Amino acid sequence: MPDTLLVLDFGSQYAQLIARRLREQNIFCRLLPWDAPLREHITPQVKGFVLSGGPASVYASEAPKIPAAVFESGLPILGICYGMQALTHALGGRVAPAERREYGPAHIRVTASNPLLPVGEQLVWMSHGDRIEALPPGFEALASTENAPFAAMGDPKRHYYGVQFHPEVHHTPQGSEILRRFAVDICGARPEWTPQSIIHQTIETLRRQIGDQNVLAAISGGVDSSVAAALVHRAVGNQLKAIFVDTGLLRQGEPELVVRTFRQHLGVQLTAVNAVEDFLQALKGLTDPEAKRRAIGEKFIRIFEEYAQSLGNPPFLVQGTIYPDVIESRAPDKAHAHRIKSHHNVGGLPENFDFQLVEPLRELFKDEVRAVGEALGLPAHIVWRQPFPGPGLAVRCLGEVTWERLERLRQADAIFLQELEAAGLLPHRQQASGGVSQAFAVLLPVRSVGVMGDQRTYQETIVLRAVTTEDFMTADWARLPHDILGRVANRIVNEVAGVNRVVYDITSKPPATIEWE
Repeated sequence: MPDTLLVLDFGSQYAQLIARRLREQNIFCRLLPWDAPLREHITPQVKGFVLSGGPASVYASEAPKIPAAVFESGLPILGICYGMQALTHALGGRVAPAERREYGPAHIRVTASNPLLPVGEQLVWMSHGDRIEALPPGFEALASTENAPFAAMGDPKRHYYGVQFHPEVHHTPQGSEILRRFAVDICGARPEWTPQSIIHQTIETLRRQIGDQNVLAAISGGVDSSVAAALVHRAVGNQLKAIFVDTGLLRQGEPELVVRTFRQHLGVQLTAVNAVEDFLQALKGLTDPEAKRRAIGEKFIRIFEEYAQSLGNPPFLVQGTIYPDVIESRAPDKAHAHRIKSHHNVGGLPENFDFQLVEPLRELFKDEVRAVGEALGLPAHIVWRQPFPGPGLAVRCLGEVTWERLERLRQADAIFLQELEAAGLLPHRQQASGGVSQAFAVLLPVRSVGVMGDQRTYQETIVLRAVTTEDFMTADWARLPHDILGRVANRIVNEVAGVNRVVYDITSKPPATIEWE
């Protein structure tokens, strides 16, 4: 394993960003809950700790505390916001409510020469209601603001540092450099986490895990399942047995594209199953989105089960689990989270499926998955595929799902994407920022009156949805040029039978979600 930093999550909404910013510096890190069994994670590869922010006050009776194992390790520590306050509180300093809270942009003045922060004034992002009143023994003040006399602190002998601001957010322009200085200059971590090193290490791990056994993979055409399958194929070749189930719920041309890519481009042994009629029958009469998801998941499981049995039930199953899935499954206070909807992926496997999971992407963020896909030689239309829910168009076709309505939605969606592509607004690696992060059409079970060729029509409505986002946790509606929207609407009404009205969704996330169901 590469040199590693451990990021302890004290409940911050920015905790994942800390890990992402370190990974962007080619530094491998793991994000763990503050109360994780830490000693089992402290290996010789671990070079330091980052303590995240959090909503609590350190002097509250139930406030999260820094595990003893952190201090016992003797490794460098960087506390961010609450992490700095927790470090202060644990080591004998004093934290108290601030007379004036600091939220948003602020200017700090770095007055003491140190290896973490460049001397001078810099813009940062603050988000705190408490402040440090007295530093712990051994620490010195590194920076201040008008409201916080200790905006940053350091103990160079023990390599302990704290910053009251958030270096992980884009609103702190030098934040990535600060994190790099801590990881590389203070912790001595080597920046070796690259797509090539990921591929090399993953292939070695896969070969040890799988040995000479066969391994199954369900291919959906999505980025995660495709890159996972490509990695396993690179590791064990024809021991990989892949299945693609055509549910009839994919976008225009996708089933043919997926089969061609894996068979011809990657040389994977792929079995394609046409199960369109089976899925349409399972969805007949259903309008509730959760009922649709369950029906699709159950049908997929039965088909996959038959395929596995025909191969003698190989012991291994490839899953496209990525790092955010792992993080969210063990996040603090997860039990109190509200379920917005069931998982985007197509259903889980039944308990009596006796598979050992093969999860080659388990340590990767989505941008790292894409980088690995490019390094493996996957085509751009796979690597940069638009995010797509596991149940497919079934949850973009509101109301009952029929073949006629799916075709209507498919055609409208294709027109929308064609026009955005022609305008250079769809995301690609080389594209400048400011493009559309995700775009699609939704078919509503809502009919309205129209006039076509002097005749009255009573037809369905298409909604266009396009958003911009960095992490899909929040999103804003894309300000598309009016001439593009007009051209898309005109083409849909003229070319798609059964549609006489097109509207554009201008709701951000929150309060809405990106998908409609």
